[in-house]
Amino acid sequence: MNAILPLRLEEVSFAAGGRVIIERVSLSLEAGPSTIILGANGAGKSVLMRLMHGLLAPTSGRVAWSGEGARRRQAMVFQRPVMLRRSAYANVDYALKVAGVQAAQRDRLATEALEEVGLRQVAQRPARVLSGGEQQRLALARAWALHPEVLFLDEPTANLDPGATREIETIIKAFDAAGTKVVMSTHSLGQARRLGDEVIFLHQGRAAERSAIERFFPHPASPEAAAFVKGELAWA
Repeated sequence: MNAILPLRLEEVSFAAGGRVIIERVSLSLEAGPSTIILGANGAGKSVLMRLMHGLLAPTSGRVAWSGEGARRRQAMVFQRPVMLRRSAYANVDYALKVAGVQAAQRDRLATEALEEVGLRQVAQRPARVLSGGEQQRLALARAWALHPEVLFLDEPTANLDPGATREIETIIKAFDAAGTKVVMSTHSLGQARRLGDEVIFLHQGRAAERSAIERFFPHPASPEAAAFVKGELAWA
């Protein structure tokens, strides 16, 4: 089976409610480096992630995966994950069932995924009574069980305390180490430094800059990125 990467966006725009949110973004995402989509609140990061994942269709332009079956070979974790009204284990099992995994394999994969994120001890607890950090780890367990080629993360720690954030970041690093391409949006400079290999800086719906982490922070090329790094650009 051919790899689904690279993912290519060609002149992608998205408008809603009479407002252009993403404007003529063209880029290619390759396998390997962790990509951080960085930008101020309102820059369009979440919408761009949803366009890449396929949850939204562009108003104009084209989003194209290289291989077939991309929908089954990628996963996305949101800022506020949706939990089914069933146990933590059953949430992971259901994700595997929807993906077409046979029952004989699902138990092993679900158990391994819960172990990986540190939730095996709460496997039979209702998912909706878990803490915010535990629910986010469960969302990552659902993704881990599927072994996706690409994992999209939309500000996955935005609502979490520092301890829960560290736990989530450790899991994200495990995805990267396992060979999954991580694409994550954040407005946190520290998180971008800790988890990213490259930055796509989004400003008012446009991809204003793209560069390696080690170049972006000391030498941002665009004035908007420079202002953001200095803490002068809080809103797009």
